[in-house]
Amino acid sequence: MTRHGKARICVIEGDGIGHEVVPVAVEAMRAVAPGLEFVPAEAGFECFRRRGAAIPEETWAAIEGADGILFGAISAPSEEVPGYEPVILTLRQRLRLYANLRPTVSPPLPGLRQGVDLIIARENTEGLYVRTEWGDGEFAVALRVITREASERIARTAFELARRRKRKVTVVHKANVLKKTCGLFRAVALEVARDYPDVEVEEMLVDAMAMWLAKAPERFDVVLTPNLFGDILSDEASVWGGGLGMAPSLNMGEGPPLAEPVHGSAPDIAGKGIANPVAALLSAAMLLEIGLGRGEEGRKLREAVWAVLGAGYHTPDLPGAEGKAVTTAEFGELVCAYLRGEPWG
Repeated sequence: MTRHGKARICVIEGDGIGHEVVPVAVEAMRAVAPGLEFVPAEAGFECFRRRGAAIPEETWAAIEGADGILFGAISAPSEEVPGYEPVILTLRQRLRLYANLRPTVSPPLPGLRQGVDLIIARENTEGLYVRTEWGDGEFAVALRVITREASERIARTAFELARRRKRKVTVVHKANVLKKTCGLFRAVALEVARDYPDVEVEEMLVDAMAMWLAKAPERFDVVLTPNLFGDILSDEASVWGGGLGMAPSLNMGEGPPLAEPVHGSAPDIAGKGIANPVAALLSAAMLLEIGLGRGEEGRKLREAVWAVLGAGYHTPDLPGAEGKAVTTAEFGELVCAYLRGEPWG
C-alpha cells in the first residue's frame, strides 16, 4: 500500500491496442495523481517474436522495484508456439497474484440496463490454468488443481469485499459433478463464511449462475469462483457494463498489484485510434483505489470517466454516439481535462 508519498508504476503496454489504451490511462493517472512515477517495460507476443522472450529479464527487474503494474493486452496464439509462455498467466503465478477482481457496473449510457453493481472474485493461480496437459493426438488430459490454501485466500478476499459492499457472497461451483475439486472449493468457501456471520452467503451451480447472470444480474453482489468459471462469467457479466471494452480488472496477492483491461489485443482495430480506453482507465482507477490504497484518487478517476461517458462521448464501439464519437486519444484528453478542472465537452 502507498497511501501517501510516491508510488512507482511499471507500465507494460503489451500487444495490439495495448499501445493505444495504456498511454491514455497513464496520462489520466498523471492528471489525478501527479506524484506517481512510471517505468516503461515490455512483454508480450510481439516482444517474444522480436527478442525470443515474452517477459525479458529487465521487465522482471522493473516489476520487482514497482509498487503496482499497469498492463495492456496480449496477443495469445491458440496453437502451441515453442518457447512461448502465456504472459499474463506467468505474471499471475510467479507474482502469486491469487485474486482477480472484475467489477461490472451499469454505465451512464442510453439503452443499457441500469442497477447492475457486482464484482467477480476469481481465484487466479490454479484450476485448469496450471497448464499441465498431455495427449497423443487421439486422447488428451488436462490437470485441474484446487487447493485448500488458494481456495481459502480467495474466499477471504471475497468476504472482506462483501463487508465493504452489500454484504452478500454467491459461491459458484460444480460440486454436483466435480466432487473432489469443486467439492473442496465449495467446502472451504463455506468454512470461511462462518467467520463472516454478517455476510449473506448463497451457493449456485455454474450453469445456473450463467443463466441468472444473464437474466437478473442485479441480484448479485460479490461472486466467488474458481479460475476458469470466473474467467467465463466475468466476460458474460461485462455485457451489462458496456462490453469488454469497458471491463476492468485488478490482480492482487503477494506481489505488486496488476491492473489490466479484460479485453484482448484486438488486432483487427489496432492502430486505427478507435479502441475503447475505458477498460484501461477503470483498471487504473482500481489500481489506485484498491491496489495502492489511494482511494480518493481512484474514485476521482472513475468519476471522470463516468462524467465523459454521461456527456455522450465515447468510441465507435458503443451505441448512441450521434455527433459525439471520439477517438481513443480524444476520450483520454476529455478525461484529463475533467480531472484538471479545465473546460471540456
